Amino acid sequence: MKRNTLFVSLLAAGCTMMMNSVSAAEGGRDAISIVGSSTVYPFSAAVAEQFGKKGSFKTPKVESTGTGGGMKLFCGGVGPTFPDIANASRSIKKSEFETCQKNGVKDIVEVKIGFDGIVIAQSKKAKQEIVLTRKEIFLALAKRVPDPQAPESGELVVNPYKTWNEVNASLPKTKIEVLGPPPSSGTRDAFAELALEGGCLQIPWLKAKKETDDAFFKNVCMTIREDGAYIEAGENDNLIVQKLEANPNAAGIFGYSYLTLNEDKLKAAPIDGRKPTYELIANGSYPISRPLYFYVKKAHVGVIPGIEEYLAEFTSDKAAGPEGYLADKGLIALPDADRKKAAANAKSLTPIAAPK
Repeated sequence: MKRNTLFVSLLAAGCTMMMNSVSAAEGGRDAISIVGSSTVYPFSAAVAEQFGKKGSFKTPKVESTGTGGGMKLFCGGVGPTFPDIANASRSIKKSEFETCQKNGVKDIVEVKIGFDGIVIAQSKKAKQEIVLTRKEIFLALAKRVPDPQAPESGELVVNPYKTWNEVNASLPKTKIEVLGPPPSSGTRDAFAELALEGGCLQIPWLKAKKETDDAFFKNVCMTIREDGAYIEAGENDNLIVQKLEANPNAAGIFGYSYLTLNEDKLKAAPIDGRKPTYELIANGSYPISRPLYFYVKKAHVGVIPGIEEYLAEFTSDKAAGPEGYLADKGLIALPDADRKKAAANAKSLTPIAAPK
């Protein structure tokens, strides 16, 4: 009898393994595929690691492609050759949503995971600390700026500022050299909107243009210079950290999480009198902060194993709560009510409407 019982148990186990293999084969993959934002990457990778340790499912594959690059892959279509989840350091654009729809990605679930601040940081080896306003950031990094000889004339010139002290005499007499993300990055998009446009709005005649000629305003206020003062450093924020160590006179732009992970090497510039801290980002006082998201392809749920369970892990208090393990990575937690709403939304898999 014992032999028969053992045989039946082995047969059952074999059938279970066979069924799992069939499910994986039907899906074409047996592990979740995640792409997107370099800012969200450390959080997503941490959740993937914890998720994989449980042993029920394979550890998800997480790639840092930038928000724009991730959305392009995510919206490419439905099926095992396309990602299941796209991390994003901004909300999905209308054009991206339309591309998704065109390629058959009909039901997209948005999950807000928390907040992040965008920092401008230097190496701790830098001799003089940069203290900036958003207006100074705009003047230092925009492609076109008001004529320094007649700043209120309404005339623009190609950015002439070469050193920080030319922007403001109190700033260091060092070359403007800022390492930052490329156009495909959500951090770049958010920086242009929050820092550059925010600075633009502090110049009265440009602020007035927003009401009368919004296209002109956005073109001027959100276009970064291309003459070498701003250096595109790719989607790998760790590379920016390494370059700042090698060049203490340079500054770098990246998410708050990378600052927290490199506090022994970096110091952040105060912006409009406020340094990026957990508390100031959480309450909205730090001027360059933004929400973070990931997007889920509902058509892949139930086909690629583990997606629902991964969402539950990511939105749990033990991960995304104020005392969760993602807080150690630099994630600023959502308020309690918003966090519960995000978890409920991830569980119900309610698709979003088209962005306006």
